[in-house]
Amino acid sequence: MKARHPATERGAAMLVALLILTMVSTLAAGMVWQQWRAIQVESAERARTQAAWILSGALDWGRLILREDARERGGSDHLGEPWAVPLAEARLSTFLAADRDNNSLAENDSLDAFLSGSITDAQARWNLRRLVDGTGTLVPAELRVLERLCDIAGVPSDTAGRIAAGLVKAWAPAVTSDGAKREEAVIAPQRVSQLTWLGLDADTVARLDPWIILLPSPDASVNVLTAPAEVIAAAVDGMSAGAAQRLVRERGGMDMRGINIERLRGFFPTDPSTSLNGVGVASRYFIVQGRLRLGERVLEERSLVERRQLEIVVLLRERLNLRDGP
Repeated sequence: MKARHPATERGAAMLVALLILTMVSTLAAGMVWQQWRAIQVESAERARTQAAWILSGALDWGRLILREDARERGGSDHLGEPWAVPLAEARLSTFLAADRDNNSLAENDSLDAFLSGSITDAQARWNLRRLVDGTGTLVPAELRVLERLCDIAGVPSDTAGRIAAGLVKAWAPAVTSDGAKREEAVIAPQRVSQLTWLGLDADTVARLDPWIILLPSPDASVNVLTAPAEVIAAAVDGMSAGAAQRLVRERGGMDMRGINIERLRGFFPTDPSTSLNGVGVASRYFIVQGRLRLGERVLEERSLVERRQLEIVVLLRERLNLRDGP
């Protein structure tokens, strides 16, 4: 029997050792990566939870301001009230970093958290819900308001008709007056951005967004003490853009004690048949927006709330974005 050469045996042993070392290194590297990944996931989840908690605090701030305003308000809502003053960006890292070993928002000195917020009057925009009455019938006078707004926004001439037709289908009763079920069904949008469901393109919706809103109640009218001139002029049939601009310009210096729509009658058309049912001086729907900046990440949340006496009810919350930003 021929004996094996010692050099061959040493080479084979070395090769086996190298294979074992490679396998152990690969397994160790995989374990280290999995551990690192688990830490990153845990850190991200912790940061997400804390961010949601902070933005909930911004919403609570808005609800508190609106509740206190309800205690002291004189029957009107205007831009001179405390709720209209935005919350300037404030640094939170020094408070959140009480436990620096367990707070992912302050893992290093270079990561800061900043919170800002604002409250805006949702009734400063025209309410699309006014287009359709309780029976699912289109209201012609309100359609003319939408047509004027579409003209101001510079969107295609058929936009108002397309929106109206889609919303009539979406809000029509499920059963007709004769007891038959409606075959056509359209999902009712809850936000302006969802008007694309009705076949509108994104650019058209973006152009209309500053002037319109979807509120739960058709009774929500335009507040002329907070609305821009374009919305006021569109909401009142026959009102000129110049008259609306004069109202916006002069309302800041008015005495708001006991103000009502009749005291503002001089700004509107003199025709006695002109209806002012679509405008008012009080609001119950507001938008509370919070903005959290964590280092290079920006997180924004918007909430639609309804003020019912001293109760502030959250109707809708949406996360606007999670992006890199200055």
